[in-house]
Amino acid sequence: MTTAGLSPVEAFALVGVIGVGAQWVAWRLQMPAIVLMLLAGLIIGPLTGVFIPARDIGDLVGPMISVAVAVILFEGGLTLSLHALQDAAKGVRRLVVIGAPLGWLTSALAVYYGAGLGWEASAVFGGIMIVTGPTVIAPLLRQARLSRRPAALLQWEAIVNDPVGALAAVLAFGAVQVLATSADKSDAATHFFIGIFFATLVGLLAGYGISYAFRRAVVPEYMKIPVLFAVLLAAFALSDRLLHESGLLAVTVMGIVIANAQLPSYEELRRFKEHATTLLVSGVFILLAAGLDMDALLGLDLRALLFVALVVLVARPLTVMVALLGTDLPVRERILVAFTGPRGVVLMAVAGLFGERLLSLGIADGATIGPLAFALVAATVVINGFGLTPLASVLGLRAAEVPGVLLVGGTRLTTGLGAALQKAEIPVLITDMNLGHLRHARTAGLPVFYGDILSEAAETKVEFIGFSTILAATDNDSYNTLVATDLAPEFGRDKVWQLPRDKSESQRHSLPVTLGGRRLGDGRTYYAYEELMAEGWTVRTTKLTEEYGFDDWRKDRPNSVLLCVIPAKGNLRFVAIDSKKVPEAGAKLIALSPPKGDVI
Repeated sequence: MTTAGLSPVEAFALVGVIGVGAQWVAWRLQMPAIVLMLLAGLIIGPLTGVFIPARDIGDLVGPMISVAVAVILFEGGLTLSLHALQDAAKGVRRLVVIGAPLGWLTSALAVYYGAGLGWEASAVFGGIMIVTGPTVIAPLLRQARLSRRPAALLQWEAIVNDPVGALAAVLAFGAVQVLATSADKSDAATHFFIGIFFATLVGLLAGYGISYAFRRAVVPEYMKIPVLFAVLLAAFALSDRLLHESGLLAVTVMGIVIANAQLPSYEELRRFKEHATTLLVSGVFILLAAGLDMDALLGLDLRALLFVALVVLVARPLTVMVALLGTDLPVRERILVAFTGPRGVVLMAVAGLFGERLLSLGIADGATIGPLAFALVAATVVINGFGLTPLASVLGLRAAEVPGVLLVGGTRLTTGLGAALQKAEIPVLITDMNLGHLRHARTAGLPVFYGDILSEAAETKVEFIGFSTILAATDNDSYNTLVATDLAPEFGRDKVWQLPRDKSESQRHSLPVTLGGRRLGDGRTYYAYEELMAEGWTVRTTKLTEEYGFDDWRKDRPNSVLLCVIPAKGNLRFVAIDSKKVPEAGAKLIALSPPKGDVI
């Protein structure tokens, strides 16, 4: 085992490379990133001794994790729109209003009776376990391709309960702290409530102050993110000064206020915070996994297994079933939600932080919280990662076995393309803000959505999770670019396409090439395609074989415009202007072909 330590700079570089690298590999392998980060942290930490945080970074480990967790929870608060929650289904509200407190109680009981920890550690850890892993649930939902309603329930629960769980842990720890450090219980309670009030006040003032300054243009655009970070750190430090760890409450409240302030620059702020959080989540998780005590992990006995079983099989199902009593959700959807509760990075980070804090108060059970959190995260990620798709299939709650295509714009081209895709058993949805534009698709019997695909109505009525590819093909270049730019972070830029823009010699009205999605086809614009369709061109499908390859198809159809390829194995891919990839045998070619003289 390696005994020579790393310098702090080498340690930071290693954490960054391993953390981000694990997330990238997980994306390539289509698996939860947390699994690889767990393995990577264990390998470079307790298993090989290459990186030991306490040895290589020293006393900075604690403050670094505290600040990183504060930023992560702020980003969690920044995703909590009270308006969207108010408009959400009754089941979502019940999972938050009833499910969170009940989950706190049942999880604390599982810790107390299952793992055998004292009431102090059980109360704190039980609050943390309200969090169901927003950074884990999203990729699992995409992989399982759930129907819209259960997927929305799980996603919203994860988003809202992310800060709620942290707040529950803050409240529980604050109560334990004042009771453990003060002989006068009345003074302790007074100090505790004053600290909570002060933390909430600091968060409100910081959030409203930022909102006012940004809305009134007191802060220039290029300084908004630095100012936001500075105020975030100041609020955290100021609140933490009065009551230890109450800074987490302050920054979460600050994030919620900003999320509901309807700032014009909110999306830019939120996306930047998501990027920062991705880096911090990677770093914190590697630090926590590498810093785990191998003896403590190996010391977990059958009571740890009993604890995990109680959480997965009793606490979570009981909480969901009670919370959803009286709703109109079918039983099968309740069962799916009840047995889907993966824990993730936030739980691991907050549990490690509060475990250290409990130890500093002389509560020995704090040393067990970290290993128990590790066991719970590993177990739930593996169970849900490999079990969610089969469970959803058995219950009949999968949106589609094959990833669908979302066609924005009700035109003859999208109607013909949609009909060809549907015939190839690929789900499609055609959307348009003009009801008249959808008449061709409705006549062809294709699914349609009347409205703006970027609207809140679309978020609640369109099962986005059932689609993996988007083509923006309206007659408005600017709108196509807006759709592609707005949805690219969600679907991935390689999955968002649009028709080529109209070219202008003066370039006066052209948009920057950095905006929008990938360009479809051979360079033809919307109007060029519409002219071809008016002349009688149609969208046709051809299957390649060993005897009849792509070169043969191109020779027989020199004028046809290849739109997309459905490989024998794998998902559909549109054809880019500069595409050089040759389809293989077994693939289906979907192309726009002339009415005569171009088909054998």
